[in-house]
Amino acid sequence: MDAQLTALLINCTLKPAPEASSTEVLGRQVLDALAGHGVAVDELRAVDHDIRPGVQADMGEGDAWPGIRQRILDADILVLATPTWLGQPSSVAQRVLERLDAELGETDELGRPSLFDRVALAVVVGNEDGAHHIAAILFQALNDVGFTVPAQGSVYWNGEAMQKTDYKDLGQVPPKVAAATATAAQNAAHLAALLHRTGYPA
Repeated sequence: MDAQLTALLINCTLKPAPEASSTEVLGRQVLDALAGHGVAVDELRAVDHDIRPGVQADMGEGDAWPGIRQRILDADILVLATPTWLGQPSSVAQRVLERLDAELGETDELGRPSLFDRVALAVVVGNEDGAHHIAAILFQALNDVGFTVPAQGSVYWNGEAMQKTDYKDLGQVPPKVAAATATAAQNAAHLAALLHRTGYPA
């Protein structure tokens, strides 16, 4: 690898820090797995920032998105993590996707969409079925704005319906979640390294 890859986790929990978040727990497990492949990792909890509604790169004074946007542009891998509410991604995740819509009109120095050569992973937690549905929503939106999704690029955990156990309260990581995390991290690091060396053509 010619240069160290970087990854940014955007945690779209509804809970402000420092409240415990299952989305953060699983998201950090993905970051740890990426770090095992030599990726430098960073994270933020979106709800702690004043991300204004809108579809522009900068919505004016007080908008926290321009700084977050720059962190996304500086990362090789975006890990977008959301809880499940009513079978849907959180409203915070939807806000992040709406702000990424501005990238449809942005280009890099080669004239390509600004988010080309970047990889995206999806992380979903919840107590109901629906992780595949949510990953599909995230992946379609992220791919639209230029991200590339690696093979088996989602990691999720859905607890049994009608019960109260949260992912953060499990005594250990379920083996299938651990295996999915390892695969997603390995494939994301591999794909990001390829795109870092030889990006998409102009």
